[in-house]
Amino acid sequence: MSSILIRVVCGLLFAAMALGAVVHPPANLNQGLGMLLPGAMLLNYAIKGPRRSTIPKKPAPAPAPTPGDSGRTQV
Repeated sequence: MSSILIRVVCGLLFAAMALGAVVHPPANLNQGLGMLLPGAMLLNYAIKGPRRSTIPKKPAPAPAPTPGDSGRTQV
């Protein structure tokens, strides 16, 4: 699924939640605080989008051989 589509859907869900809170306000503070967390998560995802690294990760370089290491075991 395209990231722009996910961002639009999250934005619409946040708008619906905010409109619902305006039309039918929460009965007490706990309900209001309970609505803030999912609303903030939806808004954050709608603004920032999915978290993907834009810079590809490079593999770690091979360790440098030590001067006395010949690759064979010494007896």
